[in-house]
Amino acid sequence: MRSLVSTAALSLAALVAATPALAQSYPPAPPIGSPKPFNVPASETYTLPNGMIVTLVPYGAVPKAFMMLDVYAGGVNEDDKVWLSQLAAEMTKQGAAGKTAGQIATAAADMGGNLNVSPGEEKTSFAIDVLSEHIGHAVALLSDVATRPDFPAAEFDRVKADAVRRLALTMSQPGTLATAALFKRYYGATHPYGRYVPTQAQLSAYTLADAKRFYAANFGAKRAHLYIAGRFDTAAAKAAIEQAFGGWAAGADRARVPYTPITGPAVLLVDRPGAPQSTLRLAFPAPAGASAGDVPERVSNALLGGAFSSRITRNIREDKGYTYSPGSSIQFWPGAGTWVFQADVTSTATGASLTEVYKEIRRLQTETPPAEEVAGSRNYLAGLFAIQNATAASLVNSMAQRDALGWPKDWLQTYVPAVLAVTPAQVRQAAVASQPLDKATLVVVGDLTSVEPQLKALPELKGVTFQRVTVP
Repeated sequence: MRSLVSTAALSLAALVAATPALAQSYPPAPPIGSPKPFNVPASETYTLPNGMIVTLVPYGAVPKAFMMLDVYAGGVNEDDKVWLSQLAAEMTKQGAAGKTAGQIATAAADMGGNLNVSPGEEKTSFAIDVLSEHIGHAVALLSDVATRPDFPAAEFDRVKADAVRRLALTMSQPGTLATAALFKRYYGATHPYGRYVPTQAQLSAYTLADAKRFYAANFGAKRAHLYIAGRFDTAAAKAAIEQAFGGWAAGADRARVPYTPITGPAVLLVDRPGAPQSTLRLAFPAPAGASAGDVPERVSNALLGGAFSSRITRNIREDKGYTYSPGSSIQFWPGAGTWVFQADVTSTATGASLTEVYKEIRRLQTETPPAEEVAGSRNYLAGLFAIQNATAASLVNSMAQRDALGWPKDWLQTYVPAVLAVTPAQVRQAAVASQPLDKATLVVVGDLTSVEPQLKALPELKGVTFQRVTVP
């Protein structure tokens, strides 16, 4: 045993001694190349007589096709019946055109994919990814679920019970409490964006008839846009689309619900006695997507808090150890945007964390960032954009976002060049325009006995009214 240990030790020592020499024999790493423009595949868009829009995108080399039907029906159409759109969306896949939920799932699996229904604030999305040879059958199945749901009564109580359990779980999460409090204040309690979650009693009171009425009032061809991307027979796809969707009733026009943000200064507090962490949300209005200030704000956000290498992350995560995963992002709505910073920080470091966040915002507003740092943020966004659109599904999602938000048709083509053209001065100007600290909306969820004194000691919050709130 001693002999083996000695031999191993000698071998390791020899390897360590040789490492510098070995390292010197390797050539230097090649320089990182400049980001390349993202080339959007050619596509065809046309409209059926009933008003449904279709976009076909030949893309990739794998014999598969991804299709997504966006119907502009969601939270914005609920009035005060929060989450009713989610119940209606879930019921569409419980049975359609005489098929049970199991038969729908089996049919999708037989084509090499699965069918998903995703409700949201502005729209409900129906998506399926299948082998190209099944394109016609996949279009028919997608149409059955979206246009001919059966709303089987035997499934509704289970679907609603699942939603009630999901709500209970959701409401136990401090992130949900923080977001709900922020949205209610920022967008307004009566605006659809401000009604983030229902009460348990409200959700439990919904009936099958409510779900049916929501579907009947809000789902129709005039609100629908079908995307298909991948390798497929275009003529066969068009024929299948006409047969499956041509008879769908036009329905109502898309609802538009613009908002005027209720800006700060405002501090909203949600008490969680004994919580070891504080959950933070800090929000400001952001430029609308595809507006003149949009791309500079995206680069500014990546540098400030939107990337893992951002200033805020390096400060309060790497240097101070106050949090594990801070970050900022831009939420886009039709014609508007919202910048939001979020983090879960150690309760005793709540005030110190916000001090550093405010410091980083103020530093970016007063000091033009170094060209090398800005170049890193530009390259990060440009490279990320190419990666995010590398598959048929991700490309469709980008195109759908562009169309849902009303951005120009060439937005995907122009985004990367626009990002690479942003200057350090524009990054600073974006921070000045989009993060005015005297108009901030701050939400803190945590142990207020410990946290509130820390907040009241911050110079940025002097004179600001602190409001304790409950959710919903």
